[in-house]
Amino acid sequence: MKAAVVHAPGAGFSIEDITVGEPQANEVLVKVKAVGLCLSDLTMASADLGFPMPAVFGHEVAGVVERVGPGVRSLHEGDHVVGALIRYCGDCPRCLSGRSYYCRNTQRTERPAGDPPRLSSDREPVNQAFGLGGFAEKALVHENQLARIPQDLPFEQAALLGCGVITGAGAVLNTAQVGRGESVVIVGTGGVGLNAISSSVLAGASEIVAIDVSDEKLAHARTFGATHTINGSEEDPVTALRQHLPEGADYVFDFVGSQQVAQQGLEMLSYGGGLYLVGIGGKDVPITLDAMTFMRNRNRIESVYMGSANLKVDVPFFAGLASRGLLHLNELVTETIGLDEINEGYQRVRDGKVARLVITMESAMSEPTPILTSPEESLAAHAEQ
Repeated sequence: MKAAVVHAPGAGFSIEDITVGEPQANEVLVKVKAVGLCLSDLTMASADLGFPMPAVFGHEVAGVVERVGPGVRSLHEGDHVVGALIRYCGDCPRCLSGRSYYCRNTQRTERPAGDPPRLSSDREPVNQAFGLGGFAEKALVHENQLARIPQDLPFEQAALLGCGVITGAGAVLNTAQVGRGESVVIVGTGGVGLNAISSSVLAGASEIVAIDVSDEKLAHARTFGATHTINGSEEDPVTALRQHLPEGADYVFDFVGSQQVAQQGLEMLSYGGGLYLVGIGGKDVPITLDAMTFMRNRNRIESVYMGSANLKVDVPFFAGLASRGLLHLNELVTETIGLDEINEGYQRVRDGKVARLVITMESAMSEPTPILTSPEESLAAHAEQ
């Protein structure tokens, strides 16, 4: 099969023929239909972080089940599925209590030592990044990393559910549990941040402030439901936010991952407000705080991993919202490209010129899903869920 292989950090993606194995116990062979170009894959492929090479990256993957291995019970041939970074065993106390995103037994989704690799080239192992390896014509994945989706949801939209959607929307709805009438600040309006904006509308937030350094991205944020925007390259974000919300914001979501943004986020909080760290900008992002003021104001800081999502529950839930036009997935997909265009595509992503590029095995884009643009329409439809 064709796959985009990375042989060394920063070497780029090479389109090659590699071999995919047969499904073993609890494994599912997926015919890939679409896979998103997420910056996390590019970071792992470009930086020398000790990641085993050669490797096939790509974790925002959607496709059709081609075959299942022994013991697979949740999926069947022909099912439409989405893969996700969330790996879990399924039977530890965390998993059984619905907190699979806290599972510490993720090695259970990997093949045992000594078994043949899932991917190989000239009989040499090829690492399958994050247990998915979606930049290929097929992906061999543990069933716990896959969730079934409706068959009427276009694959190029569905691919975003397993990362960009559950991370952004999950941060708002699952981790922070934003409520009606509360105020939200979204710092960083890329694909994940835009999903957080859409979900803040669904949650009934009265103020949704988007902060970025690009006027183009901020204009896009308004179409997703932002009620106010701040260009951080033209004015001090904290001062501008305090002018708009004198008491500060109930929730600040950092989708950038820099020290500056985190520090500014703390200064934007209202009494009882929380800072949620979602973006990863580097290994070390120190934060300095006045402990007494922090405690007196009843503030909190919380990290967010994959939107605190329960994969088998949340992916179908968000897929249902997308099918009804409550999540703007079609507007997130700037363009679809072929697998052989992956290097050029990632350059455009790096340059910040697109919301999301998606690799598809077919070139045609699907028709847009009808969008409910007003908060009243969105909330009314959400209440029917």
